[in-house]
Amino acid sequence: MNPELLRPVPLDRISRDGLDYQVRANPAECSALAERMLLPAILDLTCDFHLTRESDKIVAAHGRLIARVVQTCVVSLDEFEATVDERFSVRFVPSGEEDEDNDDPEAPDEIPYEGRVLDLGEAAAEQLGLALDPYPRMPDAALPEVEGEADLNPFAALNALRRPN
Repeated sequence: MNPELLRPVPLDRISRDGLDYQVRANPAECSALAERMLLPAILDLTCDFHLTRESDKIVAAHGRLIARVVQTCVVSLDEFEATVDERFSVRFVPSGEEDEDNDDPEAPDEIPYEGRVLDLGEAAAEQLGLALDPYPRMPDAALPEVEGEADLNPFAALNALRRPN
């Protein structure tokens, strides 16, 4: 399987002073990512990374993802445009060396990599997936009222089960 957004960066390019790198998806990549994420469309995606070396093998990344996506409202089932603007911190670690015992929810996520190359495109795609609202709701979307539902008391069903004295 080919990644939808491939942006390989050799570890050798990242110094202790850091490296700034921007991932910007083209229309074909946006379309492929939208299909993967089950979205009607991704209109634009830009992800800025600031990479710094923690060691010879571990790279810390801080960044910001900005995307315009089309989502389907869980209430009305209408499509609507939404903006994703998310700051994040992750660590790139060699595959198999992830810290499985870290229970700290504030610790940066670890992204495994193979060889001596980081894929910042896949990292951007993963950040988008994490930032998307799992239950997108269009502004001002309201559930339709079912006829007779407004008159029901929440305890009406229990009252019907009561035995007469």
